[in-house]
Amino acid sequence: RVAMQPSPTTQSVEPRWPVALTILVVLVLLTVLPDRIRVFPVWLSYLLGLAIFVAIALVPLTGGKPRSLRFERWVTLLFCLVMGAGMLTGLRHLIFEMFDPSGDLDGLELFTSSVAVWVIGILIFALLYWQGDRGGPEARRRDRRRSPDWLFPQADLDDSFPPWHPTFVDYLFLAYTTATAFSPTDVAPISTRAKLMLMAQSLISLATILVVVSRAINILGS
Repeated sequence: RVAMQPSPTTQSVEPRWPVALTILVVLVLLTVLPDRIRVFPVWLSYLLGLAIFVAIALVPLTGGKPRSLRFERWVTLLFCLVMGAGMLTGLRHLIFEMFDPSGDLDGLELFTSSVAVWVIGILIFALLYWQGDRGGPEARRRDRRRSPDWLFPQADLDDSFPPWHPTFVDYLFLAYTTATAFSPTDVAPISTRAKLMLMAQSLISLATILVVVSRAINILGS
C-alpha cells in the first residue's frame, strides 16, 4: 500500500511569525535612531515593512505556492538591501563622529545608536541567511538535493522522518553568534557566498562593538 504524498501546494510551510517579529524590531530600531543617523525617511521604512508583511502573510494563505514564495523572497532581499545600506551609512556616520566629533551626538546617543545598529545588523543577516540557504525556507523543506550554504550539526544527528531542516530561529542564532564571537559556533559555512557573508557580518560587528561602543563608553566615563 503506497502512502499518498501531499502535493507541493498543500504541504505545510514554515511559521513566519519569528520573521514578522524580526522585521518589526528592525523597523522600531530604525525609527528610534536619531535623524542625523537615519539615512532613509521613516515612511520608506514603513512602506517596505508593509510590503514584506504582506509577502510573508501570503505564503501560508496560498499554501506556499511558487509565486508567493518568489514574491516573499524578492521583497525580503529588497528589504535587507535597503535596510542594510541604511545601517552601513549610519555606522559610517557613527565612526566619523567618533574620530571627528561634531557635537551632533553626545556620548549616550553614540552608545545607544551603535547598539541599535549592531542589533539591526544581526537581524538583517539572519533574514539573508534564512532566505539564501538552499533557495529559501520552503525549498529546503521540499528539495533536499540542493547544495547547502551552511552545514548544521542537527542534519547529521537526526534520523527522523521528515528529516530535520533549519528554521529562521537557527539562522537568527547563527547571526547572533557571528556578531558576538565573530565566527559561527556550531555551523560550518560551505559555499563561497556563505563565507563572504560571514566575513562581512564579522567585520561590521567588529567595527560596531570594538570601535564605536568602546569609544562611547569612554565618553560616558569621562
